[in-house]
Amino acid sequence: MNYTLGVDIGTFETKGVLVDADGNVVATSRNPHEMVVPQPGWAEHRPEEDWWGDFVTVTRDLIAQTGISGDEIKAVACSAIGPCMLPVDVDGAPLMNGVLYGVDTRAMAEVVSLTEKIGENMLLERCGNALTSQSVGPKILWLKTNRREVYDRTHKILTSTSFIVHRLTGEYVIDHYTAANFSPLYDVETQDWSFDLAPEIVRPEGLPRLMWSSDIAGYVTAEAASATGLAEGTPVTAGTIDAAAEALSVGVRSTGDMMMMYGSTIFIITLTASRVRDGRLWYAPWLFEGQHASMAGLATSGTLTHWFRDQFARELPRETAFEVLAAEAETVEPGSNGLLFLPYFSGERTPLHDPHAKGTFFGLNLTHTRAHMYRALIEGITYGTAHVVETYRDVGVEPKRILAVGGGTKNALWLQATSDTSGLAQIVCDKTVGASYGDAFLARLAIGEAKIDDIGSWNPAAQSIKAARVPGYEKAYPLFKRLYEQTKDIAAELG
Repeated sequence: MNYTLGVDIGTFETKGVLVDADGNVVATSRNPHEMVVPQPGWAEHRPEEDWWGDFVTVTRDLIAQTGISGDEIKAVACSAIGPCMLPVDVDGAPLMNGVLYGVDTRAMAEVVSLTEKIGENMLLERCGNALTSQSVGPKILWLKTNRREVYDRTHKILTSTSFIVHRLTGEYVIDHYTAANFSPLYDVETQDWSFDLAPEIVRPEGLPRLMWSSDIAGYVTAEAASATGLAEGTPVTAGTIDAAAEALSVGVRSTGDMMMMYGSTIFIITLTASRVRDGRLWYAPWLFEGQHASMAGLATSGTLTHWFRDQFARELPRETAFEVLAAEAETVEPGSNGLLFLPYFSGERTPLHDPHAKGTFFGLNLTHTRAHMYRALIEGITYGTAHVVETYRDVGVEPKRILAVGGGTKNALWLQATSDTSGLAQIVCDKTVGASYGDAFLARLAIGEAKIDDIGSWNPAAQSIKAARVPGYEKAYPLFKRLYEQTKDIAAELG
């Protein structure tokens, strides 16, 4: 037997998996870490501890669990949260904490100034995306403006995946799917770095080399082999962002396929026949040359369930708290007895792109209990998801097949409410390991021992969730959208 290794670095934990040549999961491992929030609107990870340290820990644990040798692992692929922004020096050492994806809103002044300078239409045409908190370019400019001593020492700007690949191979690379989030520095038509829109952000040699996700970026060095237990010379792919690997893990591979990822955030990827041009959504080349992807994501989703548990269910054992909260919420009628929840605890990404949006419980009265509040929280997340689906329909994208994945699929209330509010049936596949499983498949593709359609047999469908009409949701959803519109000015003034 031989195996491929997939490792995914998420917002709150790192997961690793060893998979055999037939797609069977041989072993899994995970290691938790924290999101660092130095001040409101900022979100960071510690690259040495949370990224590389976790990679080493889960890899060594997988090898120890199975007793296999590093020589039996034929290829490695990694994914990670993204897009992130990490400056490193000439030795590849981090110069600061990694600045996280759209949940970090520190560069909004730079978003505004660059948008005014370049123009919204030009950004959409050349970069495929409006500038938002998800864009890396403004965060690099923030670094230059606010941490000039760090900027001047910077050799390369990396993201989380490219940092791990460099530690493994010594190569500075980035996949096209991730690079498309570096607006305004990536041209989606030429599929190359472009510096003419904002030459002041970074010099050309400061960015990694572009590759496709299944390309082999390099080979495990002696130093990395010593640290991880992998064999020196093991092929390592360019990798990608976690959400893309998660989509691959459940079989998103054809036009019309949509992934609905239930994680720290809701993230949606839809494969389209051609490039979608709409500033409310994100665009990127897909993992493989010639394919297109349209993306959307809420800023906070599963994170809110953690927040609620920690603030309102402290007396419950952590290992069963979510089950208890879900059971309580199931006793409440859809619509939560008139209680609305806006899930904008870190602003909102698609389709609002509003960093000033605020979280809200609205309509509280003396009959409401914890059960009502938790159900309203779940419903608020599903209304935010329905708003994204509505946006897709506005631009003419109707998904043909929706594949649900992520830890939130274990929450039957959340899963069913999402189908009911959006009108979409969903498929849950047999294996819900997630992005690390997609990484293991990507590694098998990279060495030529699998074809893209093999993922269908690796991870077949196991469950289907049908959509139903629910009057409580039909009444509450338009009120949810009006509540945001009627309070957004107050939220902005709160700062």
